[in-house]
Amino acid sequence: MQFANRESRINKKEMKKHNGMRPQDIVILLKIASWKDQPWFGKDLAISLNISPSEVSESLNRSAFAGLLSSDKKKLMKKSLLEFLEHGFKYIFPQLPGPIVRGMPTAHSAPPLNRLIQSQELFVWPDALSELRGQAIEPLHPGVVKAAKADEEFYELISLIDSLRIGRAREQSLAIEELKKRI
Repeated sequence: MQFANRESRINKKEMKKHNGMRPQDIVILLKIASWKDQPWFGKDLAISLNISPSEVSESLNRSAFAGLLSSDKKKLMKKSLLEFLEHGFKYIFPQLPGPIVRGMPTAHSAPPLNRLIQSQELFVWPDALSELRGQAIEPLHPGVVKAAKADEEFYELISLIDSLRIGRAREQSLAIEELKKRI
């Protein structure tokens, strides 16, 4: 019954195009979450994330189909997003730390988890302009570092989900708690 309701909200053309979620879909959803309940437009997302307007539009369609956005693509389905992040995200977008590089802190090396976890390991998104050095974590989308530098709330959200990708059980549990507070 629930699938029938979702199917009725989405036309057949959009259903044929859906080939699963992509990394930029999560980036876009977290950007929407960082804006809280402020109204937004696709062009705002495109500019702030350095993602083309057509990619944003396709992403919003995929997210609506998946039930992570309302059918009108204007309301974040917070419970569904949190459920996906907690139970499925790390399996769909896994990551292993890479070589030591200059970069911007992420995962438990970045706020807010760096205030809760003391660790010798430093994880970073590669960024030649940064002074810190740590193990490389590939961001979900190339525009993440620039967007995170411009928006602290978004930076915390996107860093928290990296803890889900690479963290141990404790880091993942703390990240979920923090995501629930923020989304």
